[in-house]
Amino acid sequence: MASLGREHQRLGQVGERAQELERMETELAQARELASFEDPELAAEARREVERLVADIATTEEALKPLLIPPDPLHDRNAIVEIRAGTGGDEAALFAADLHRMYTRYIERHGGWRIETISLSDGTLGGLKEAIFKVSGPGAFGDLRYESGVHRVQRVPATEAAGRIHTSAATVAVLPEAEEIDLSIEDKDLRIDVFRSSGPGGQSVNTTDSAVRITHLPSGLVVSQQDQKSQLQNKLKAMEVLRSRLLDLRLAEQEAERSRMRKSQVSTGDRSAKIRTYNYPQSRVTDHRIGFTTHDLAGVMDGKLDPLMEALRLADLEERLAGDAG
Repeated sequence: MASLGREHQRLGQVGERAQELERMETELAQARELASFEDPELAAEARREVERLVADIATTEEALKPLLIPPDPLHDRNAIVEIRAGTGGDEAALFAADLHRMYTRYIERHGGWRIETISLSDGTLGGLKEAIFKVSGPGAFGDLRYESGVHRVQRVPATEAAGRIHTSAATVAVLPEAEEIDLSIEDKDLRIDVFRSSGPGGQSVNTTDSAVRITHLPSGLVVSQQDQKSQLQNKLKAMEVLRSRLLDLRLAEQEAERSRMRKSQVSTGDRSAKIRTYNYPQSRVTDHRIGFTTHDLAGVMDGKLDPLMEALRLADLEERLAGDAG
């Protein structure tokens, strides 16, 4: 019902804009007719009306184009975000922690979204080896999906005495939260192991076999979870991540099939691609997919991602319009 309601609303907007266009085109035809009259005053007024209507029609057509593109059915899904330190040792772990804070701030600024930590694996010096969290709210996956890929940082590490600039990286994966209806996972396809949690924790951690590792045998995907207090909670969280990774795997296969027909720059799920560089000496952030650069690095790292997100959304829209036209 919710899906049909959204579709009805979208089609209602299309119908309204189409009726508006039809009315303006009728008025334009009448104005052009009047512009050829012998009465100079009437003809001049009609020509001004023609200019106004031509401009209004162009504006309405531009507003109608995005509405004609079928919406992504996953746009309003919750998102599972995974951040992992890449090459660069301690500095990469520190950068992964910076990215985690950046997204946390962005989510907090976004009205109607909330964040839920699934697991955190600390690195040294306050860094992060890995962070997995869920973002709940309208359009969460649709907005955050563009963040998948390799994020590169260029800066002088806190550990570098000589003041040399180092390059490190972290990977970000944004997965749509899978629903039960999306895919069927049979018990015979799973191997579930339990083990004792490691690392700091409360009374229940390190004393019982509450940590869970789930292996999906057909795909080889492995998910471990130990952050929750009980074995059952860890299993539920691990299954949530596993379902999303399996759905993402299926979507990646579909995207690979589609990209044979058209090369997607923005919405590709290729996580090995370097998508963005954060250059601290020049206070510059560059998104390599669309050639977008901002010199407000401090603002971006504080979660002010709206200019970047808007540029990526527009680039994706233009690409899809061009693909449909082709």
